[in-house]
Amino acid sequence: MSNSPDTKGLRAAIVPVTPFQQNCTLLWDDASKVGAVVDPGGDLDEIRAAIGELGIKVEKIVLTHGHIDHAGGAADLRQALGVEIEGPHAADRFLLDNLEKQGAAYGIPARPVTPDRWLEEGETVTIAGHVFEVLHCPGHSPGSVVLVNRANRLIIMGDVLFRGSIGRTDFPYGDHDALIEAITTKLLPLGDDFTFICGHGPVSTIGEEARSNPFLPR
Repeated sequence: MSNSPDTKGLRAAIVPVTPFQQNCTLLWDDASKVGAVVDPGGDLDEIRAAIGELGIKVEKIVLTHGHIDHAGGAADLRQALGVEIEGPHAADRFLLDNLEKQGAAYGIPARPVTPDRWLEEGETVTIAGHVFEVLHCPGHSPGSVVLVNRANRLIIMGDVLFRGSIGRTDFPYGDHDALIEAITTKLLPLGDDFTFICGHGPVSTIGEEARSNPFLPR
């Protein structure tokens, strides 16, 4: 488990899970200790141990998209914690319906899951009073969403943009052009000072990727 940079009352910790080393992110308010689990792809014992170590009272689970390494543990964690799931966009329903099949291909146990709430562009997700705007950013998957907290200049990115890379689009449903359009028209304009936690690898900033990411147009 690693900690992200501190923000104004909003804290984050990353728990790498599954053989894909996916960044399951714990977000919580420092005062109330209420928070959320973002993208519990698997290894629920490790996620629950981190929740206990940090003393977080989990109020919800949030999914950025429907791939196995992000959503594989969501059904079991919802049942264990008695909380609801929000996200992703409904365009990823087919992926969530087929999580068991996805898991079998990679040796990751999983059950299909239907969120309690699908997310749309322009809606918000609230975590312990901290408001995140929802941006629908398809391309890596049709229903990928990005969550933006302007007060803390923090983005939960999923697999849309990484440090030095972008999300894969070589799936049958992938769309490279749509991914680049979402990044350039929705994410880069947010501002260079936004820090983002992505689905794999280290955190970065919008400014750093705008300057140096080789996959983005200049």
